[in-house]
Amino acid sequence: MKLGAFSVSLAVKDINASKVFYENLGFSVFAGDLDKNYLIMKNETSLIGLFQGMFENNILTFNPGWDQDANTLKQYDDVRDIQKYLKSKAVVFEHEADESTTGPASFVVLDPDGNAILVDQHI
Repeated sequence: MKLGAFSVSLAVKDINASKVFYENLGFSVFAGDLDKNYLIMKNETSLIGLFQGMFENNILTFNPGWDQDANTLKQYDDVRDIQKYLKSKAVVFEHEADESTTGPASFVVLDPDGNAILVDQHI
């Protein structure tokens, strides 16, 4: 199963303070919009999303169809196929992708410790 690009999405209290902190660790702004309270920071192949006021807890994020530079992959597993596979393994979903659609979609599952995992396909 190919889950695509991986990042950690952090629920931050002060996006400006977090931006400076991660810049000090060698990250730079890769994408996002500070005025909309979210930034994607990158250091080599490591990605961290900073999100102020969008969700309560940190989230592990996978983006099927993208590499770590947000380039579209020629071959990837569609989010709906990944979801069907996980359903066959009796994984419980917090939110499901509509399997009758194509293109962008997402689902959310929780690991055994309650950590949210977002599989978010943008293409």
